Amino acid sequence: MPAVTTGLGHMDAPAGVPLCVVGVHGGAGASTIAQLAGGACGRLWPVPHPYEPASRVLPVVLVTRTHAAGLLAAQVALTQWAGGGVDPRVNLLGLVLVADAPGRLPRALRDLMKVISGGAPRRWELPWSESLRLGDPDPKLPRQYKNLVSELRSLASAPVDEITSLRKE
Repeated sequence: MPAVTTGLGHMDAPAGVPLCVVGVHGGAGASTIAQLAGGACGRLWPVPHPYEPASRVLPVVLVTRTHAAGLLAAQVALTQWAGGGVDPRVNLLGLVLVADAPGRLPRALRDLMKVISGGAPRRWELPWSESLRLGDPDPKLPRQYKNLVSELRSLASAPVDEITSLRKE
């Protein structure tokens, strides 16, 4: 599998959105997370509008599947963020890792996931959801999804200083 070498592009952030959910690859699950958490999604780093106050930050969460290509795409996006390739008003909350299949990840992917997610302020692991896969209108979500939504809503509305102090080690 060829390595992902280019980072995500940039786009104007939607006005007034409380949370930007960025999928680091197609099919990552970003639109589902955005729908559940009340945010907007895309596959590009958001850039605040010039008329936005300089003090306004954009809460952003990255989303990836746990397959090798998804994890490597997340690594590139996190490297881009850490290297200053993202607008400084972007407040990266963390990385959401969505299971790419039911069952336990192979050891090689678990190890890769741990290394890559170590570059994010936080990480959330979401299990496989058959009801989401089937497109159930009222899916029975595992508790990890409900916990993620609650935490993202809380983090997106918290002052930046408070978010920084809440970072998980």
